Amino acid sequence: MGKTIAEKIFESHIIDQPGEETFVIKLDAVFCHEITAPTAILDLMERKMDKVFDPDKIKAVIDHVSPAKDSETAHQGLILRNWAKEQKIKDFFDIGRNGVCHALFPEKGFVRPGFTIIMGDSHTCTHGAFGAFAAGVGTTDLAVGIHKGVCRFQYPKTIKIEIKGSLKKGVYSKDVILSIIKLIGVNGATGKVMEFTGTVVDNMSMEERMTLCNMAIEAGGTSGICYPDIKTAKYLWEFIKDKYNSAEEAAADFSKLISDNDAIYDKIIVHDISDLEPLSTFGYKPDQVKPITEMDRTKIDQVYIGSCTNGRIEDLRIAASVLEGKKIADSVRAIVSPATPDIYKQALKEGIIDIFMESGFCVTNPTCGACLGMSNGVLAEGEVCASTTNRNFNGRMGKGGMVHLMSPASAAASAIKGYITNSKLYEPGGKK
Repeated sequence: MGKTIAEKIFESHIIDQPGEETFVIKLDAVFCHEITAPTAILDLMERKMDKVFDPDKIKAVIDHVSPAKDSETAHQGLILRNWAKEQKIKDFFDIGRNGVCHALFPEKGFVRPGFTIIMGDSHTCTHGAFGAFAAGVGTTDLAVGIHKGVCRFQYPKTIKIEIKGSLKKGVYSKDVILSIIKLIGVNGATGKVMEFTGTVVDNMSMEERMTLCNMAIEAGGTSGICYPDIKTAKYLWEFIKDKYNSAEEAAADFSKLISDNDAIYDKIIVHDISDLEPLSTFGYKPDQVKPITEMDRTKIDQVYIGSCTNGRIEDLRIAASVLEGKKIADSVRAIVSPATPDIYKQALKEGIIDIFMESGFCVTNPTCGACLGMSNGVLAEGEVCASTTNRNFNGRMGKGGMVHLMSPASAAASAIKGYITNSKLYEPGGKK
């Protein structure tokens, strides 16, 4: 019987089976940030188990509140900073060198096809875009992973989502994943791996695939995953060139992970996106989704472009192409946060930062702060934000605030008008 890509990775990492449905797998990497890791670190210290399994396989970053906004967040950063030094973790990214974890770690080559990865962050599923089994875990599992390099999981069941068709003008990967979450619901993939396949995924860039996998958790998925291919190999080439003679050779090696034709799935969904329009969320759940045409003229107070979902250079280019030569409405404030220092530098080099600033955007350093309502863009009660982030829960970006999730193009178009509007109107050749 054939295997799915998740099953192949999982089975190659099993080291124990303590229960009928429970397996212990070895980890290739454990990622940490300053919000969840300090609790695990302090727990290990209290138990006299404050020794990491392998300092080279642990990557740590201060990113959720960067720089610190108060004494409490400064203390959390201090715990992580001191621990990284004591444990000789060389891949620790402090203020100035840091970035949003799920953009920074792939950029640094820490994610590879076939890897098993955990982090105390629900959007760890992002890294499945590289053909890795990556999952967010709780404090106890994170502590065990840090100390022993293992994690306990149930055997992975997979939902295959074959995405067919071609994207219309003004429609992007964010619209695709919102349409999938709407289709299956916020609990539609609970406890399952969401395997994204099909011609649309094949044609997507690595950045677009990361957007897809990033929001698998919003449908309840343990992880999202895509097949690694030549695009994966080229993205990682700087880090794998000593192992392979060419990117093509690397891609051929990666192809061994691809799901077998006779693999057994929990469910198979064929999703044709040929008629898909730009989308937006409208309530407090990620599956509450409508075409933006039905949200037209919905009042907004803020626009936010950034996060581990849509803060990469490709996202900034898309938004800048909409904004170029235009001004944002006087009635809104707009914020952009490039996800890593390298993305920021590239955006500067390409003149993208100038476009944002000339249009009226505030440009901030790389941070997760606004996305979880902690800093750099928190909403006041009753305010509404058009955002490229991944979560629209009640109060997510500030107590009493409303978040409408959408693509960078749609967010930029809405900033210009001062209300939610159809991004297609601002595509090249479209009606202005």
